[in-house]
Amino acid sequence: MIASALRRSPLFPDARPRLNTETNEPDDDDASERPSKTALKKAMHELQALGEALMTLPDARIDAIGLDESLRDAVRTAQRTKSHEGRRRQIQYLGKLMRRTQDAGGIEPIREAVASFQLGHAKDALALHEAERWRAELLASDDALTRWTAAHPRSDLQQLRSLIRSARKEVVPELPGGAARHGRAYRELFQQLRSVLAEPGHGEEESND
Repeated sequence: MIASALRRSPLFPDARPRLNTETNEPDDDDASERPSKTALKKAMHELQALGEALMTLPDARIDAIGLDESLRDAVRTAQRTKSHEGRRRQIQYLGKLMRRTQDAGGIEPIREAVASFQLGHAKDALALHEAERWRAELLASDDALTRWTAAHPRSDLQQLRSLIRSARKEVVPELPGGAARHGRAYRELFQQLRSVLAEPGHGEEESND
């Protein structure tokens, strides 16, 4: 009886869920206060994914975040681990440390650093595609050079014309089952276009006139 009384006392709250007096079912308020196993698992997977993304950052960017030593060491170890199983375990451990960092309120600088790095990669990829598109258009039509010059009036027009002429002459016709072969001017034209497109404010000249 003493043990039963203690379990019912305020110092030893009943671990069983409270029942709704009308439905005799567990009170929904209790359930809503606890995250589900699915939600916890999803959150852990997201932290592991963030940890994997963190591993792709250059060392200088990682150091700039100001990670605690245990998390920084875990990232280094994961980067060095080559075996599939060893890497999987290290990433799981990294996820646990990320959870600890999140609980301590230090996860946002990591998210921001990863997002900034990935945005830079996306911009680089977009610039590459844009340069490839312009190169194809410039080699296919003389009208494209007029459009390019209108969009980028500060370009070296004489050099562009020279590269376009050379690239057209260097093209080796497509062989059966293969692609056409291009020479040095083809690559230099791409680098020239990419350089112009990488300049701050490129393409804004028209709107400023």
